[in-house]
Amino acid sequence: MTSSSDTAVPGPDGATPVEVDAVVLGAGVAGLYQLHQLREQGLTVRAFEAGSDVGGTWFWNRYPGARFDSEAYIYQYLFDEELYKGWSWSQKFPGQPEIERWLHYVADRLDLRRDISFGTRVVSAHYDDDRGRWTIRTDRGDVVDTQFFVTCGGMLSAPITNQFEGQESFAGQLVYTSSYPAEGVDVAGKRVGVVGIGATGIQVIQTIAPDVGHLTVFARTPQYVLPMKNPSYGPNDHSWYKSRFARLKQTIPHTFTGFEYDFEHSWHDLGAEQRRDILEEIYADGSLKLWLAGFAEMFFFEDVSEEVSEFVREKMRARLKDQHLIDTLVPTDYGFGTHRVPLERGYLEVYHQDNVDLVNCRDTPIARLRPEGIELADGTVVELDVIILATGFDAGTGALTRIDIRGRDGRSLAEEWGRDIRTTMGLAKHGYPNLLTTATPMAPSAALCNMATCLQQQTEWISGAIAAVRAQGGSVIEPTAEGEQEWVDHHEETAGATLVPKTDSWYMGSNVPGKPRRMLSYIGGVGTYRQKCEEEAAAGYPKFAIT
Repeated sequence: MTSSSDTAVPGPDGATPVEVDAVVLGAGVAGLYQLHQLREQGLTVRAFEAGSDVGGTWFWNRYPGARFDSEAYIYQYLFDEELYKGWSWSQKFPGQPEIERWLHYVADRLDLRRDISFGTRVVSAHYDDDRGRWTIRTDRGDVVDTQFFVTCGGMLSAPITNQFEGQESFAGQLVYTSSYPAEGVDVAGKRVGVVGIGATGIQVIQTIAPDVGHLTVFARTPQYVLPMKNPSYGPNDHSWYKSRFARLKQTIPHTFTGFEYDFEHSWHDLGAEQRRDILEEIYADGSLKLWLAGFAEMFFFEDVSEEVSEFVREKMRARLKDQHLIDTLVPTDYGFGTHRVPLERGYLEVYHQDNVDLVNCRDTPIARLRPEGIELADGTVVELDVIILATGFDAGTGALTRIDIRGRDGRSLAEEWGRDIRTTMGLAKHGYPNLLTTATPMAPSAALCNMATCLQQQTEWISGAIAAVRAQGGSVIEPTAEGEQEWVDHHEETAGATLVPKTDSWYMGSNVPGKPRRMLSYIGGVGTYRQKCEEEAAAGYPKFAIT
C-alpha cells in the first residue's frame, strides 16, 4: 500500500482520480488527530483544509480578543504523554496566536502536513452505490476516489453572511469575525460598529474599546456573562499540570462536559445559605464552572433555573450604572446556561466609556447598511468607518450542507437536513455509507463539550469502526434506519427533559431562518455519551450494518 504522500493529487486539468483509503475534511483539532490515527492503521489518507495552514477554528478566528474559555491544560490531546508535556502554556486561557502555534507544534511533531492539501475546499462528495466508494472533488480541481470520507469540518465553521440589505454598499471596511484578516484591522481613532454580543462579539468589544475613536455596539439578544480570571503560567504551573497528566486523562473524558470539574452538589439537599455560598465560591473561580459544574438541577427545574439566573443577573446589574444598559444587556426571558455562556474581562465596564454607545436592536432593529454606515428601523443612520460582524454560524450542520454531499441513490444531505436533522450518535447518517462525522448534531461535540475532549473521543471511535470493518473483511459501514431512529428517540427524550429546548438560540438552530428546530447537541453528558459509544462498538455495532 503506497503512502498518500507519494501519490500526486491531480491538478485543475482533471487528471485521473487519485485512489486513497480515506479522505479527511479539515485540519483542525479533530482533523489532525483523525489523520494521525488513520495513518497509524496503515491507510493512505488525504486531508483537505480550506485554510493555508492547520488550525481549523483557531486558524480562522483571528479577531481581536479570540482566546480559549476552556482551561488550556485540558484543551489538549491526551493520547500521547510526551506530546502533552512538550508544550507549555503562557496563561490559563491563552489567546488565538498561541493556540495556533500549539497546533503547528502538533502538526510538526506528528509530521502531518505532508498529507494535507491546504487552501483547498471540498465542493462535492458523491457515493457510488455500485463501487461502494466516494468521489471527492475540490475547488482546485482535485478528484479523489476514496473508501471512507471522514468529516472534521467543525461545529462553528459555516458563518452566517449577507444577512443585511445593502452590505455591499458600505463605503468603509466590513469584516466578519469568522474570517478576520490575518493582518488585522486598523481601528485606532475610528468610528467602529460591532454587530452581535455573543461570545465572539464580547471578546471583540472588550478588546478594541480602548483603541477606537468611537464604538457603537448593536445588541439584540442579551447574554449572561461570567468574569474570567486569567493568570499567567510559569514553570511551577507547568510542572503542576503536567504532573497530573495521568489523572486528567482518566478523569476529563468521563465528566459531564469534558472539563476537569463536574457537578458535585445537589440543590435540593442544601439550604438557601449553603446554596448561596456555593454559588459565590464557584462564581469567584473566574471560569465556566458556575455553568458546567454548579447545580445540574438548573437545567431541569424552573425554580432552580430562576434562582441561579437571578444570582448572575444581580452580579451583572451591580456592574452596570444605567437602566438602558441593564435593560439591553441583562437577560430576563431565558434561563442561565440554556445557551452559550461567555466569559469576559471588563466587558460590561466598556459601556460606561464616553466613546461607547449601545443600540438595543430588539427595540430598534437594523434596517439596512448604507454607504455611510448602519440605518436603523426608525430611520437613524449611525455613521461608521469600520463594521465588524459577529453574527454567528449555521452550527452543527452548516459545514456539511454547504458541500454537495450525495449518498445512496443520489440523496442529498443538505436536502435531508433541511427537512429534519437526524444522525446516528452524531457519527454517521443512514443512507450515506462510509461517511463518518465529527462535530455534527446529536453528539455533545455539537455544543456542550470541551471540544478537544469530545473530538478526540469521536475520532477514536471512527478509527475503531474503520479498523473493525477491515478486520471483518468488509468494505462498508452504514447506520441502519432502525438504529438511527433509536438514537433520535433517545436524543429527543434526553433533550426534552431539560429546559434548554425552551430557549431560542443557535443550540436549537433557531438563529438560521428555515432551519429545522432541534437540539443540536446531545445533553446526556460527555461521560454517558462515551459509554454509549463504547457499548455500541463492544456489541459489534448493532446500530450499523457492516458489509
